[in-house]
Amino acid sequence: MTRLLYNLALLLLLPYVGLHLLLRSRKQPEYLQHVAERFGVYPSLQPPPSRGEGVIWLHAVSVGETRAAAPLVAALKERYPQHRILLTHMTPTGRQASADLLGDGVQRVYLPYDYPFAVQRFLQHFRPVVGIIMETELWPNLVTACKRAGVPLLLANARLSEKSARRYARFPRLTRSALQGLAAIAAQTEQDAARLRTLGAPQVEVLGNVKFDILPPPEQIAHGETLRRMIGPRPVLLAASTREGEEALLFAALAKHPLGDALLLVVPRHPQRFDEVAALAGKVGLMLQRRSENAPVAAQTQVLLGDSMGELFAYYAACDVAFIGGSLLDYGCQNLIEACAVGKPVLIGRSTYNFTHAAEQALACNAARQIGSAEELLETANALLRDPEACRHMGEAGQEFAARHRGATARMMAIIGRWLLEGQDRE
Repeated sequence: MTRLLYNLALLLLLPYVGLHLLLRSRKQPEYLQHVAERFGVYPSLQPPPSRGEGVIWLHAVSVGETRAAAPLVAALKERYPQHRILLTHMTPTGRQASADLLGDGVQRVYLPYDYPFAVQRFLQHFRPVVGIIMETELWPNLVTACKRAGVPLLLANARLSEKSARRYARFPRLTRSALQGLAAIAAQTEQDAARLRTLGAPQVEVLGNVKFDILPPPEQIAHGETLRRMIGPRPVLLAASTREGEEALLFAALAKHPLGDALLLVVPRHPQRFDEVAALAGKVGLMLQRRSENAPVAAQTQVLLGDSMGELFAYYAACDVAFIGGSLLDYGCQNLIEACAVGKPVLIGRSTYNFTHAAEQALACNAARQIGSAEELLETANALLRDPEACRHMGEAGQEFAARHRGATARMMAIIGRWLLEGQDRE
């Protein structure tokens, strides 16, 4: 009955799907591209794989999951060169991140909405030998279709905050059925595993967070050094992956409490907000320059807008102190591990539920400091920018912290290998 009601709700929402895409396209026109893929139709792609080729399918809903999938994709390509790697997404920014990070080395499409007819078309077209969902995306019809088709579906790098657990708990039967239909679940932490078990997951292994395995690309570090030369000798405070509402708080605080000769480098999480963020700086009278101008940063520039994609590691390399967005307001914090891996002092706000375990450990080893407001952020950053020795100690602590927790990818590869071997035995 629960599944029937779920599918009935999906059916009732079907007329609004086009409207949803149309509304999203007002800020991001890419939402109107590849619409057929969202219903399991892939007319422009290559023919389905031959029997001997095999498809390893990973689902990464958006940018964060795509970046997390990168080390796993690299390991899969190295160990299984005879297989095709298929990456699916739900957002255009996730799809673009895949193109930026992985290029033509993988095939990328949208995962269809969770309509039975759409997910069956998807599975029939690509015939994956195994499916890997990054983090936590539970789609009941997809799980059921994979089980019926004999496709083992694994949940990798699974995380489940208390907030998300409460949301899933509203639909206990549907959630339990989906979790029990998965072939394996690999959680990031014991806390994530406990929440998943409470919702009905039968077996959960704790493997750690694969995001610790993302190493700073040397070419991005070199690119950051070039960017730093364009900035000049000024100290740089980076606000990385900021979310809606956070830039306004930062700019208002900066207008009242200038950073001296330091530069605020702001990189919004979503590219469709670049123009909006530039306008916010202008409203409070701050002098802003865009990274896309690719010009030396003027002495009077107070804010440099990082309006580019695929350069986050370069921005970390170019800064002196990094604030991690999504933590100043209640968004749960973006990935602080990458800044630690580059060796930069990290500042985070109070909202860290997406990275609770990593944030607690980074704070405990003095790789990060926590702030409660935009004003406190600027005050703390100003003190650090004037204390190179403190910055060095925090940066070294961050690198040690990131290195200490690597290895989740290798552990996940062992699980994937077991299911691939079982699939070969069944053939």
